[in-house]
Amino acid sequence: MKTSCIVLLAASATLASAQQRNVTSILEVLDVTNGKRTVVKEFPYHIEAPNWTPDGQWLVYNSGGKLYKISPESPGEPKQIDTGFATQCNNDHVISADGKHIAISHGTKEDHRSRVYTLPIEGGTPRLITPMGPSYLHGWSPDGKQLAYCADRNGNYDVYVIPAEGGEEVRLTTAEGLDDGPEYSPCGEYIWFNSVRTGLMQVWRMKKDGSEQTQMTFDETRNSWFPHVSPDGKSVIFITYYKGDLEPGEHLPNKNVELRLMPASGGEPKTLVKLFGGQGTINVNSWAPDSKRVAFISYRLN
Repeated sequence: MKTSCIVLLAASATLASAQQRNVTSILEVLDVTNGKRTVVKEFPYHIEAPNWTPDGQWLVYNSGGKLYKISPESPGEPKQIDTGFATQCNNDHVISADGKHIAISHGTKEDHRSRVYTLPIEGGTPRLITPMGPSYLHGWSPDGKQLAYCADRNGNYDVYVIPAEGGEEVRLTTAEGLDDGPEYSPCGEYIWFNSVRTGLMQVWRMKKDGSEQTQMTFDETRNSWFPHVSPDGKSVIFITYYKGDLEPGEHLPNKNVELRLMPASGGEPKTLVKLFGGQGTINVNSWAPDSKRVAFISYRLN
């Protein structure tokens, strides 16, 4: 959640606390080839943003500031991932292409601003990558060398990249308004993101160096967020809110939303499923390795 665009930090904390108590979270898997929805597990509390591990064995999600994993095939009790001091993780976590590491966005205790860290996938002590905040992670390049994130450095949220080992960050977008959700294509040559620069939130794509910024959706009835490219590079799934339900730069919970699919080469999107959700549903790439299934979370208010 980009709080400067939506709510103040205190209000965000209050909202998160209320969500934790008053919602049932339903972890689901969607088969994009036939539209079949399968419930993996229901949780009597708030969880968000499933990642599918590259080996297909686990779904990783966040809840209450911590990370957990669960088997999509034989779900039992979730297993917590040791993130050390990072106990304020939000729904911006990404697994490296080799499956060995996970990058997180954690609200540091000194100023409560989100910063990006990395740690081994089996758990360990997080390593700070972005000294400046707020920084909200969304992408890891396929070669493991770069991280992409949304950050406010000048009163405006833009897309930045930084070496995965740490170093100097590079700003890629400069448009007025929110640019968010940057995620690398499997080939590593493109970064997909969403931008409000033309009025409603739309899906965009650019070269990995920030050149050739190209609008990919042109929907005047929906706000489109968080494009995720399938492992085979052929399809893009994203979440949409209905126009008028919220401001274009807002990504709120507890809304009627759609998951939509489009060719990565461009073209008319189609709706796969309608659900009650929004913030937390599909913030991060949750494609299965087979490029046929996507994990997501729907919600039910208690």
